[in-house]
Amino acid sequence: MSTAVQSTDSDRPASAASLELAGHVLQGAPALIAYIDGELCFRFVNDTHRRWFGVDPAQLVGRRVGEALDVQSYLGARAALLQALGGQPTHYEGELACGKSHRYVHGHFQPDHDAAGGVRGVIAVFTDITERHALELQLRESEQRFFQAFQHAAIGMALIHPDGQFMRVNDALCAMLGYADAELLARNWRDITHPDDLAASEALARQLVDGSREAYRTEKRYLHRDGHAVHVQLSVSQVRNEAGRLRYVVTQVQDISQRRHFEDTLLRERQLAEATLSSIGDAVLTTDPGLHVTSLNPIAEAMTGWSASEAKGRRMDEVFRLRDADSGAEVENPLREAIRRNAIVNLSGRVVLAHRNGFETPIEDSAAPIHDLAGNVIGGVLVCHDVSENRTLALKMIHLTQHDTLTGLPNRSLLPVRIEQAVHRAALHDRRCALLYLDMDHFRRINEALGYEGGDQVMQAVAQGLRETLREDDTLYRYNGDEFVLLLPRLDEPCEATVLAERLLRRCARIALPGAPSLQVGASIGISVFPDDASGADALLRHAGTAMYEAKVAGRGGWRRYTAAMSERAATLRNIEQSLRDALAHEALALHYQPMVDAHSGRVVGVEALLRWQVDGHDVFVPDQFIPVAEDSGLIAELGEWVLRQACMQSRRWRQRRQAIPISVNVSPLQFRHEHFFARLDALMGAHGVGHGELELELTERTMMAGGDATTRLLQRIRQRGVRLSLDDFGTGYCSLSYLKHFPVDTLKIDRSFVHDVVTDADTAAITRAIVAMARSLGKTVIAEGVETAAQADFLRDAGCTLLQGFHYGAAMPAAELEQRLGAPAA
Repeated sequence: MSTAVQSTDSDRPASAASLELAGHVLQGAPALIAYIDGELCFRFVNDTHRRWFGVDPAQLVGRRVGEALDVQSYLGARAALLQALGGQPTHYEGELACGKSHRYVHGHFQPDHDAAGGVRGVIAVFTDITERHALELQLRESEQRFFQAFQHAAIGMALIHPDGQFMRVNDALCAMLGYADAELLARNWRDITHPDDLAASEALARQLVDGSREAYRTEKRYLHRDGHAVHVQLSVSQVRNEAGRLRYVVTQVQDISQRRHFEDTLLRERQLAEATLSSIGDAVLTTDPGLHVTSLNPIAEAMTGWSASEAKGRRMDEVFRLRDADSGAEVENPLREAIRRNAIVNLSGRVVLAHRNGFETPIEDSAAPIHDLAGNVIGGVLVCHDVSENRTLALKMIHLTQHDTLTGLPNRSLLPVRIEQAVHRAALHDRRCALLYLDMDHFRRINEALGYEGGDQVMQAVAQGLRETLREDDTLYRYNGDEFVLLLPRLDEPCEATVLAERLLRRCARIALPGAPSLQVGASIGISVFPDDASGADALLRHAGTAMYEAKVAGRGGWRRYTAAMSERAATLRNIEQSLRDALAHEALALHYQPMVDAHSGRVVGVEALLRWQVDGHDVFVPDQFIPVAEDSGLIAELGEWVLRQACMQSRRWRQRRQAIPISVNVSPLQFRHEHFFARLDALMGAHGVGHGELELELTERTMMAGGDATTRLLQRIRQRGVRLSLDDFGTGYCSLSYLKHFPVDTLKIDRSFVHDVVTDADTAAITRAIVAMARSLGKTVIAEGVETAAQADFLRDAGCTLLQGFHYGAAMPAAELEQRLGAPAA
């Protein structure tokens, strides 16, 4: 070791062995180690210099650094070396060359301080990173090539984070969507996806993230910065790290708006042609060049007896058989000659068309070839019409297939084509058209009250009333059952649709039948306007239906215009409905039982059955979410019957264990009004041996007040069957205590909204005491629900409540848990 290194200060001398070991380590280290003094001269250089550069280290000791290294290496490292001589540790990365050899190194310069704190030299340690540097250069070159190709690709390109945020976008994508680079990078792909395509895109994205898809291709719509839709084709693939975690998604985006425009134009033209052919009074038959049938319009179907699907592909002479009217001899079809001569050919003489079933129709016809754009014959078309009275019959048959027999209105078979036509014309003339989707409110009740014959009369009156309200160009269709669709082919302003909707609702409210003076007819209307709310015919109809459903949810009897947020809510409700159907089919629902206790002894004397929809102890949906859906979808009768069946079965199990507990069941108004409600209740009780007083039905005030004498008679029949009746949520409706004497009610249930404030609000306390006192004076049992504290329980007990129910005494629980609480053996 050099003298400079050996003369460093030390508090204690090093042993000879230690010095020998230190020297061995320094000389054998894989790093190049040197000591440089304040004059920039080497004082020590280890043997790595020999291995790296082929230079004897002894030749370097005493030489200046600038003399030992080549000029470029010295200039690169000099600034870092001087900084270290100034007392600041520093690093250097770059080439280090000596003689003919060079290495790419990472150098660390460490100041060497004397006892006084001055810098007397620098310890330099260099590690060889030549291979790593070469790999980094290759990687940077590869990345540069990739991003050059990415940035200047002719199609849109994007790198997207798993959460949907844009990480990198190219110029083509920015130009396609009208955004600057920074604007897109601040957005999520969901922000620019058309609302109607969002659900499908979300589903594909989830499959990519969870690994169930490696890649996918799809078509969707993005929203341009100015608001118009851009139809694109996406090719999406994923990039994962070594651990398999998704790093980002590579998306290629191709603008197919022009292609879609051509496709849509062709589709509209085809649909318009089909609509025209379906509407005209002549029979039209087309063939390929070999005279095989390719299409029949409805008149041709009626005149030949062949449906279009049956006739397609058959020989023309098999479907369209011509005979001479006088001799009965076969007549050659003029279409054969028309294609052969490439000219229009008319039938000559008196000719009849033989129907598939044998009868004949006198006709006149003409035949012509069909050409492609190059003028080549690609088929033929034959047009004929009935010259007898059968023509009237055929036209009537067509009319019957396209119109509703009850109301005389066009039916849904014509609607898609007519909407398409209206949308097409509106787009051509840059104007609006609209759909109003009208559904009668509670029409099932009208059928139940008046019978189906009376219901038909109401439907006819509604159709007539709506028709009288229309403007000259508007068309009304009977869409399905008690649903109507009104097509407004021309609007100057969207508000015209809402004004018409209000007129229709007022007209419905005035519908009257001579034999039904108390008839109440209401409707809910959904409105969708093209192009404001929908971009095409399908979306226009779908969005009008969604808006109608929103009007139903909002309370019926009104109208709603479509907004994008409705699709998400409608999808959620449809999901709940379908899931509920599946849950019913697969017994995925359950009843939990909340104790009702004696107000004085605290003993459980009954339970309320509460419907739960859970998986692994967690709610899938809560009753406030799925019960309204069940009512709107007509599932409530089936769901309510399931609840009654389960409650009756549980009553039998408890009775068999000698632990009979009365069960109280909530009954929906729609379930209660069902025509077979009592029969099904009676059958269930009989099947499971439910005895007197073991079942109680909870009904709301509105349910009992509706229906007049018929409801009273039904309540009396139920009570005579041994079922107790409870008036639920008492005090929140419009029923006064004076009406209670008309109803065979056993129990009044004070609503939890009163119970909550009885301790803190003097007015609530006074009202509650009065309700309890008056109810008891009428001989009714009083139960308070929603009891959560001991103070509430004390007040209600003192006020005279007979039974108490609430979290203070226990939440709703499975039957087995309730049995354990009661000390009964488990099921």
